[in-house]
Amino acid sequence: MYELKTKENDSSVIEFIERVESPKKRKDAYKLLDIFTETTGYQAKMWGPSIIGFGSYHYKYATGHEGDAPLVGFSPRKAKISLYFATGDPKRDKLLEKFGKHTSGKACVYINKVADIDVDVLKELILQSIAFLRETYPEK
Repeated sequence: MYELKTKENDSSVIEFIERVESPKKRKDAYKLLDIFTETTGYQAKMWGPSIIGFGSYHYKYATGHEGDAPLVGFSPRKAKISLYFATGDPKRDKLLEKFGKHTSGKACVYINKVADIDVDVLKELILQSIAFLRETYPEK
């Protein structure tokens, strides 16, 4: 049976942020922590060794694979800051058009620094992602 690596744990979010090498990235991580906490209303939790997640949902795919994941989150990685939003949300791309300087993959949106993005659009992305996941995976 496949074991998920990224699970919610009791590691300290603040200790994790304090270990971020770059002072600028550390400062941005604290800004993001404030934005995500204020916007979601959820307390930050560590997911795996390096993702700061907010809220959670239970998913189950048609393949039978299921698990828990944060509704939204971020990780101040060495190269870029990864922002985690819902995959498959058709409204995400429209919001990203006015987001600012970023690149995106299937699940992540990558930014260099908070100053490169529109924080109001970030808040919209967070709220839209949560709404999409709550609709897609309703709580039982």
